[in-house]
Amino acid sequence: MLPWAIRCGTFAHAPTYLRQHVIEFCNSCGARVAHRIPEGDMLTRAVCDACGTIQYENPKVVVGCIPVRGDRILICRRAIEPRYGLWTLPAGFMENGETAAEGAMREAMEEAHAMVEIEDLYTVFSVPHISQVHMMFRSRLVNDDFRAGTESLDVRLVTAAEIPWNELAFTVVRRTLEHFLADRESGIFVPRFGDIRAPVR
Repeated sequence: MLPWAIRCGTFAHAPTYLRQHVIEFCNSCGARVAHRIPEGDMLTRAVCDACGTIQYENPKVVVGCIPVRGDRILICRRAIEPRYGLWTLPAGFMENGETAAEGAMREAMEEAHAMVEIEDLYTVFSVPHISQVHMMFRSRLVNDDFRAGTESLDVRLVTAAEIPWNELAFTVVRRTLEHFLADRESGIFVPRFGDIRAPVR
């Protein structure tokens, strides 16, 4: 059971992000759905009273990598929203039928026309307020044949001193780079995981 359920003793007091409904129509028959807790469940679901189908809304998985060539890291300047014009590591949503590592390699090719070799899983961050899980891999850039893809305005190989910290697009990217540089300095790469919460307004 989740911590908030333990504290509250009921799923009726779930956080707001768990009570937001995206699905409004049945994926099977097209009828409007009702949002309620089905029998045998503990969370509100999109339930179709016309055909009985229950639609589940689950987190999306984002996969990416840290492409390294010598002492430099490949970064991309975003050509799409959100965070247009800011810098990131190549990453994006997993596709059906691929592994997490395959997805990370595909994203590097799509965003930077970069061929990478995946080394190992490095960071995993849960981002519950947008229902995402981010998995970032350490990787080796195979060659210097890279260029901006359709989702990038620019791509660059940068040293640690050249990383535009004030222009990074996402907290996941910042924290992954911070861990990577610290571990590279120590000579020991430690897999990391954590949570990234919504900023307090």
